[in-house]
Amino acid sequence: MPLNVRSIAVGIAVMCFFLLSFISWLSSLSSFACCKRAVIGAAVAYVVAALAVKAVNAILINAMAANRAAELRQQQQQVSDSDSTD
Repeated sequence: MPLNVRSIAVGIAVMCFFLLSFISWLSSLSSFACCKRAVIGAAVAYVVAALAVKAVNAILINAMAANRAAELRQQQQQVSDSDSTD
């Protein structure tokens, strides 16, 4: 089953936003600078996380399809072997 891209990416972006805003606040930056850095960082984190989850989904779906194809080939081989022995 594929992973939900949006919920995972949003969760990572929100965590990144608060982490970056806290780090900026500890650096004694102005509120506007903290907010700007946190928003830009969260947007970048969202894009990167979405791409990473899509890549993981593609890998998982390809693996599931290959596994299913192998199962079907094995079933067809068993059927053809049982037909040839009859």
